[in-house]
Amino acid sequence: MRSTEEIVESLRDALAGVGVVLPSLSVDPVTGASDEPFALVDLGRCNVRTAEHLTEVLRSLPVRETLRARVRQVNREPKSR
Repeated sequence: MRSTEEIVESLRDALAGVGVVLPSLSVDPVTGASDEPFALVDLGRCNVRTAEHLTEVLRSLPVRETLRARVRQVNREPKSR
């Protein structure tokens, strides 16, 4: 299993690959320092142009209904610790 820091870096790279930079992207310091097994990822703040560009990128992606259904299913499952 990858660390939260590795996942944040992977997300940073993926976003950069589509031209989006979230300058405040980081591991949430509170949950990162706690005993919580999965720290939160702080997407941070960005300017309006970056938010608009991120919206354009996300809307341009093909979203398959099977993926959408799977995400809904996972979100309904009880959280394990």
